[in-house]
Amino acid sequence: MGSLGRAVYTLGNLIRVAGQGLDRLGSTLQGGYFIPENISRHRTLLNLYDKSPFVDKDAFIAPSASVIGDVQVGQGSSIWYGAVLRGDVNSISVGNGTNIQDNSLVHVAKSNFGGKELPTTIGSNVTIATGHSAVLHGCTIEDEAFVGMGATLLDGVIVEKHSMVAAGSLVRQGTRIPFGEIWAGNPAKFLRKLTDEEIAFISQSAINYINLAKVHAAENAKPHEEIEYEKMLRKKFARRDEEYESMIGIVRETPQEITLPDNILPQKAQKAVQ
Repeated sequence: MGSLGRAVYTLGNLIRVAGQGLDRLGSTLQGGYFIPENISRHRTLLNLYDKSPFVDKDAFIAPSASVIGDVQVGQGSSIWYGAVLRGDVNSISVGNGTNIQDNSLVHVAKSNFGGKELPTTIGSNVTIATGHSAVLHGCTIEDEAFVGMGATLLDGVIVEKHSMVAAGSLVRQGTRIPFGEIWAGNPAKFLRKLTDEEIAFISQSAINYINLAKVHAAENAKPHEEIEYEKMLRKKFARRDEEYESMIGIVRETPQEITLPDNILPQKAQKAVQ
């Protein structure tokens, strides 16, 4: 960051502090008519009661995700943007290499009508909502299972290994989806057996998201100066249509040591991943 950038950054801090001061002054002047407004700064990991999330150092939690209370996230797993895991009245367990995608909701139930406790347990190498916004409530998802976008799984559901819940399905309380089957509909019913290719796809999907999470983790770990530097490089050496550039008389040369956008400061990106 250059001198001008530092000056603008410092000015921004001063304006924010001044704004907070003016807000406090205005609240004081309002006296008994003051209505408190709590400004919540998002916290990705949030303790609740005496419980705190445990997240493996190799897991990726997106900045806008929320992991709350009694939640465990295993090695290589990823919790994507806008997803919420709320372990308040019971626990949530996520195995290794599992991905819970954008805007998905995972919650628990203290117990059902029969008094059985209903935590949510998600195994390893599971894909939740490939396309996003699934709802899981007090259920069990075994290893290498697949839950499609917008699916809802209610209390006591068990999805066995190598099985799939189709997009948009509603799985009723206490339903068990057997090994190797795909269920679909509202309410969800048996559709057919999965093929060997589809079962292989479930495993590959988990691997793909493990790798993709590393890219996002590296990008989110970059300092402001590195982000601005990369933006400058992309703007300076952006490739355009050769015919268009020849028409307007522009000749661009990309330095041999820079291959954009995939190889910018690779040593720093690799360090961020580790």
